[in-house]
Amino acid sequence: MDNSAATDGIDAFKSAFRRHAAGVAVVTARAPDGHPVGFTATSLASLAAVPPLATFNMAQVSSSWPAMTVGNQVAIHMLGPHSRHLAERMAADHDLRFAGDHWHADDSGLPLLDGATAIAVGRIIDVHLVHNNAVVIVEIDHGILGEEDEALLYHERTYMRPHTIDD
Repeated sequence: MDNSAATDGIDAFKSAFRRHAAGVAVVTARAPDGHPVGFTATSLASLAAVPPLATFNMAQVSSSWPAMTVGNQVAIHMLGPHSRHLAERMAADHDLRFAGDHWHADDSGLPLLDGATAIAVGRIIDVHLVHNNAVVIVEIDHGILGEEDEALLYHERTYMRPHTIDD
């Protein structure tokens, strides 16, 4: 292994995780005042199948942070290449994330994005604070399947599709 590009601390961490491809999701919720909030997440993971639990991580400085309280409902949107525009929009200026007709509110007012490959809806059951960040745990109540699509990955600051390697 060539260690000539090795760095220390934060730079090493950032460089290493840029090389780790991650799936792309968007988390949406309602803020305490009722307005929709959301953000793009590459930290989504399944925690358990029974009961159905998922986790994601986020910074406490996020504009969506006030909505991440135990008991609050969230929608986790899985995205594919055809819905990449949703990932880009929800990672941009928070004041513009819900401007337009790319979403609708469900019967409870939860913001749902149109075009996701799947949406898992649940309630936050725990929030673990870690420095200026948090691990949020969600128990999934129900889901919505959208159109099938390939996976959308985030790697080296770029959205991409995976390709198959033939052995």
